[in-house]
Order: sequence, then C-alpha cells, then structure tokens
Amino acid sequence: MASCAIPCQIYGMVGTSLKIILAAAWTVVAVSGPGSAQSLAQAAGPPAKPEMTESCPGLVATRDPFGAALRRVALNADQVRISYIGHSTFLIESPQLVRIATDYNDYVKSPLLPDIVTMNHAHSTHYTDQPEAGIKHVLRGWADDERPARIDLQYKDVRVRNVPTNIRSWAGGTERHGNSIFVVEIAHLCVAHLGHLHHTLTQTQLNEIGRVDVVMVPVDGTLTLDLEGMVEVLRSLKAPLIIPMHYFSAYTLDRFLQRARQEWQVEIAEIPSVVVSKASLPAKPKVMVMPGH
Repeated sequence: MASCAIPCQIYGMVGTSLKIILAAAWTVVAVSGPGSAQSLAQAAGPPAKPEMTESCPGLVATRDPFGAALRRVALNADQVRISYIGHSTFLIESPQLVRIATDYNDYVKSPLLPDIVTMNHAHSTHYTDQPEAGIKHVLRGWADDERPARIDLQYKDVRVRNVPTNIRSWAGGTERHGNSIFVVEIAHLCVAHLGHLHHTLTQTQLNEIGRVDVVMVPVDGTLTLDLEGMVEVLRSLKAPLIIPMHYFSAYTLDRFLQRARQEWQVEIAEIPSVVVSKASLPAKPKVMVMPGH
C-alpha cells in the first residue's frame, strides 16, 4: 500500500437505507468529474459534558437495512466504498471488506458491525464509552490529561492513523488535542475525516496529514470551524473529492454549498453511497453531497 504521508439528527428513514442497498447490490457508483481561525490557545480546563438537546441526531432504527446484499458485493483491489450513515458517521469499506465507522457513537450507528471505529470527544454524538463487543479496534482520538493520542494501526489492507487537533471547551477555553483527524490509507487512496475540527491547520499538521484524496468535512459553521475557516482548510488539503457532513439542516448545507460553488464544482448524489478508486477521482476538486444529515 502506498503511504499517504509526506514524510439533530440524521434522516434515519427507510428510504435512505433502501437506496444504500440498491446502490451496493446493483451498481458501482464511480466518481467522475468533467484565515479567520488560527490555532487555538494552549490552555484550558476539561469540557463540560453536553446535553442531548444540542443539535444532536435522533435515534436510528436497530434493524439492519443493509441486509445481506451489501455483504455480498465485492470491491476491486483499487476500490473503496464510502457510505454516509449520518451526522459525522461514515462506513468505509476496503477490498478485503474491512469496515471502518467514523465518529462512532451511541446514536448514529452503521447497521453493519465495523471492524474498526474512530471516535472524537467534542460531545457525545461523536464517541461512546460502550462500543459493541464485536469491534476489533476502538480508536479514540484523544488521550488523558490533554496529551495527544498517537494512533497508527495496520489491519489487513487498511492503515489508520491520526493527527491531533485542539477543540474549544464548553467553558470557552481550549482543550488541547481533544480532536483527531483520522487518515485511512486504503486501496492506494488517502481518506481523511476531519472529526469535530475547530481551527485551521498549521503547516506541520498539513505535512503530517499528507496527501488527501477524499475528505469528510463538517460544514455546520458554528459548533465546528466557521465557514471561511473551513474553506481555507479545504484549500490547503487540495482533496479531489470533498464530502460534507455534520450539517443538521438543509439551510446549513445550502449556506456551505453557496460558498463552495465559488471554489469547486458541486454534485448532489441521489444515494448515500459511492465507490471510489484512484482512477475515478475527479480531475478538479469536487464537492459531493450525499443524502442524510
């Protein structure tokens, strides 16, 4: 595998789940294409535990809407399947069917049991203290006493590593290393999930992240980084495929897309799942919006 390093609420509706089934069972969706915020201050106390009234997603049905169809669909050696579960959770699948769930939590869950889960702890819709028993690797993007988490996991045909960032505390200060950007190296692609990013990135962080082919980006513009700051981050990352997340409502998403169209092409996908390969990446950066919240 080529290294990438340079050195509230979701819809939860049956219709969306059925679209994922149809996408996985009958089609391979290929992607084709024709400073306001600086690093946060260095000291703060621990954040308060948030209440579930904060723009959080609703509970998801417990039955398995993916069914056996998704399990039977094989990927080519150069392909990755990315399915948007909702909020900040994606299911990323490798050619060897390793499944990674991002920002794994108790409220928005993949119907398929992941092998690997990543978590951040800005608030409780991005992590859980009670992961399902069958998960093989639970990767927490923070450590105790505001020390940076250091993760570099190789499992079958997948490598998962992290780059720590800071977050705002609920008291208005800074929690050092409270968030991680997770980079998944898979099928010669580098997929980055920005987590609950609260500040723009230093050159050191950009160097540590390395090349990015696909980026999942929070676009709410309030609880995470402001809109202009996030556009600055995306410009710096230069990812060919940009997938919005953490947008809560059509209004919030539209606000981001209005700004994004000044920079990049925008595609509205009909289904919340896409199969990506190095060859199918757009020639110019593109924003792909998947159904969900």
